[in-house]
Amino acid sequence: MDKLLQQIRNCKECERHLKDGVNPVVAASTQSKIIIIGQAPGRIVHETGIPWNDKSGDNLRNWLGIDKPVFYNARLIALMPMGFCYPGTGKSGDLPPRPECAPLWHDKLLKRMPQAALVLLIGQYAQNHYLGSKAKSTLTETVKQFNTYLPGYFPLPHPSPRNNLWQAKNRWFELEVLPELKQRVKQTLEKAL
Repeated sequence: MDKLLQQIRNCKECERHLKDGVNPVVAASTQSKIIIIGQAPGRIVHETGIPWNDKSGDNLRNWLGIDKPVFYNARLIALMPMGFCYPGTGKSGDLPPRPECAPLWHDKLLKRMPQAALVLLIGQYAQNHYLGSKAKSTLTETVKQFNTYLPGYFPLPHPSPRNNLWQAKNRWFELEVLPELKQRVKQTLEKAL
């Protein structure tokens, strides 16, 4: 695993497309119990090299019911985005994850995490990639039907503060999805400790 992580961190596959340069961000262990597959690092994560080191990460940890020491313990939680580098900014926020990363690295990483019991798919890019035709026509419907994808995958919206309006419109997420998410995370981590 260490060799693979170093290869990913040294990757320059899409450097010519990234005006802010490459800085692949990933955390994983052969012992990881939960895998969080997100979109791509934001600017703060790109600058610090620490996954989910922003307000989205704070929201995500709150959703999961865990603190930073647990979240950043790769023996417990693997953090792998669809695009490992910050894609830059577009007209309405960050650009989509670069399409090269997931086909190049995901299978190699997943094969080295045989103990993973829960995979969280955060956002539409991860859900479309991993759920394929099983994903519903909208992210909202996919998340609403989260039970359909268990135990293999647990789809979630992106925890960005930009999605606060979505959460306000979809109260079922807080009332139905988050309690189930916290319970599954707790059970998975208790088995590991």
